[in-house]
Amino acid sequence: MNRQPVVAGQFYPDNPDQLRKEIEMYVGAPEAHTDRDADRLVMVPHAGYMFSGEPCGKTLSQSSLASTVFLLGPNHTGLGSPLSVWDKGSWEFPGGKLDVHEELAAKLIESGAGFVANEKAHSREHSLEVIIPFLHYINPEMRIVPVCVSEASPSNLHKAGEVIAEIMEDRPEPVSIVVSSDMSHFISADQAKKMDSMALEAIIRMDPSDLYSIVSSNQISMCGVLPMTMGMFAAKKLGATSGKLVQYTNSGQATGDYERVVAYAGVIIS
Repeated sequence: MNRQPVVAGQFYPDNPDQLRKEIEMYVGAPEAHTDRDADRLVMVPHAGYMFSGEPCGKTLSQSSLASTVFLLGPNHTGLGSPLSVWDKGSWEFPGGKLDVHEELAAKLIESGAGFVANEKAHSREHSLEVIIPFLHYINPEMRIVPVCVSEASPSNLHKAGEVIAEIMEDRPEPVSIVVSSDMSHFISADQAKKMDSMALEAIIRMDPSDLYSIVSSNQISMCGVLPMTMGMFAAKKLGATSGKLVQYTNSGQATGDYERVVAYAGVIIS
């Protein structure tokens, strides 16, 4: 079964030509694709393109993603299972699609780490959908393993992340991880920057346990902390030691309202 877009025309244009032009504005001309020296993990935001398109596009334009990507995002709807994998078919968007890497999806589900085939978690979830057109623009042949994450146990996230790393290590060709996450929600820009800097500092020094602890203890409303924690455990097992912040911004840049913002960050972990 193919996953149909549910927020086209809301978060991003539903006209294929307009969509491509907007992504091109944020990313620039697509470069020739190579899997050589692929980044282990890239984190990008997932709001409406007028808010998060710039940091998403800028981060992806500076990254080097493999042709196969584990695509990890938060679960905003509460539907489905804690680690829900869309395991078959394609993800469609206006003007194109990306195919699911069914073999790797099956390996996740068979791993015993809690991953299950579950389409319900993805049915109304926007966090991965809004990234798909960007990934297709960069590499139309990219294959994805979409996972919707609501698993809240740090030990389970650690186990799941290490399983992803083991699958990546076993592949003859490179595989990357893309995590979809926004940062602080609905506080002032100054407050958001103060809170988010603590979380981003833990990300940049590649400490997934500390990221989880900092976000939890300070009640930072980073919606993708669970998939990012899991992705970082995978990247750490693969040998990553540090990350690079590409851009940090907030919705006030688009609206002019800096008293109640949503913040966005792009990070590359090689």
